[in-house]
Amino acid sequence: MASHRRPKRPSRTRVTVLTTAAAAAVAISAQAANAAPGAKPSKDEVKSKVDQLYEQAEQATEKYNGAKEKQEKLQKEISTIQDNVARGQQDLNKLRDSLGSLAAGQYRSGGIDASLQLFLSADPDDYLDRAATLDQISGQQADALRKIQDKQRELAQERAEAAAKLKDLAATRTELGGKKREVQSKLTEARQLLNSLTAQEKAAITAADQTRATRGTDRVTIGKITPGTGRAGAAFAAAQSKIGSPYDYGHAGPSTFDCSGLTSWAYGQAGVFIPRTSEAQANYGQRINSQSQLQVGDLVFFYGDLHHVGLYAGNGMVLHAPHSGAVVRYESMGNMPYQFGVRV
Repeated sequence: MASHRRPKRPSRTRVTVLTTAAAAAVAISAQAANAAPGAKPSKDEVKSKVDQLYEQAEQATEKYNGAKEKQEKLQKEISTIQDNVARGQQDLNKLRDSLGSLAAGQYRSGGIDASLQLFLSADPDDYLDRAATLDQISGQQADALRKIQDKQRELAQERAEAAAKLKDLAATRTELGGKKREVQSKLTEARQLLNSLTAQEKAAITAADQTRATRGTDRVTIGKITPGTGRAGAAFAAAQSKIGSPYDYGHAGPSTFDCSGLTSWAYGQAGVFIPRTSEAQANYGQRINSQSQLQVGDLVFFYGDLHHVGLYAGNGMVLHAPHSGAVVRYESMGNMPYQFGVRV
C-alpha cells in the first residue's frame, strides 16, 4: 500500500527569494515597456520638444547677445585707456626731460658755495641777479617734480583700471563662448529631432507652424495697418521691409536677424540707437502696461524673463523674428505670453 505523504512546504526564505525575484521581473518589464527602446517619438512629441528647444535657444541667444555687447564695450574702453596711457607716458617723459634741463643749468650756474661766489665776484650786482634766477629755477624744479608725481599717479590709476577691465574682458569672453555653445547645442538637438521625421511629417510640422503664425493675420495687411508716427513709425516701416528675412541667432541685420536684432536694427534706421538685448530694451523707454494703449511701432515683450521682443503691428499682432528656422513675419500676440510694451 503506497504511503501518502504531505508535500513539503517551501521554507520562508525560499518564498521570500521567489517573491523578490518575481517583483524584480515585473519592474524590469515595466521599465522596458516605458522606455520602449527603439520606439520613434510621434510627430506631435517631436514638435513639442523642438518648440521647447527653440525657446531655450532664444533665451541663450539673448544672454549671448548681452555678453557680446559687453565684450565690445570693454574692448572700446580698454583701447581708450591704453591710448590715454601712451599719451600720458609721452607727457611724463617730456616733464622728466624738462626737469633734467633745469637741473643741468642750475648745476652749471651754481656749482660753488653762494657766499664764496659773492666774495669772488667782480660784479656783485651781476651775481645777485644770477642768484635770484637760481631761486626761480629751484621753484620751477619743485613745480616740475610735483607735475611728474601727479602724472605718475594718474598713469598708475589708468594702468590698474586697464588691468581690471582686461580681466573682466577675459571672463566675458569665456561667458560668450559658453552661451554660444549652449545655443548651438539646442539647435543641433532640434535639427536631429526634425531629421528623425519623414519628409511628410516635417512638412506637417512646418504647415502647423505657419498656420499658427498666420492665424488672424488676414486682418493685417500692409495696406490696412495704421501707419506709425515719428520714430516708432519709421522703425516699423524699416522692419516691414525685412519681412521674409531668415532668423539667425546673434545677428542684427541687414539680411538676417534674431528677435532683438530686428528691433534694434529697425530703430537704428530711424536714428534711434536702443540697446541690443531684449532685457535691456525693456528698460529703455516708457512702459505701456495695457495692450489697448499700444501704438504701431511700440516694442512688445513676451515671456516672464523677457527673452522675446517684437514691434507692435496693430490689431493684436506683432511683427517679429520668431525663432530658428522661421522668417521675419506677422503673428498673433496671443500665441505667446505677452508681458508689456515700451514706447521709445
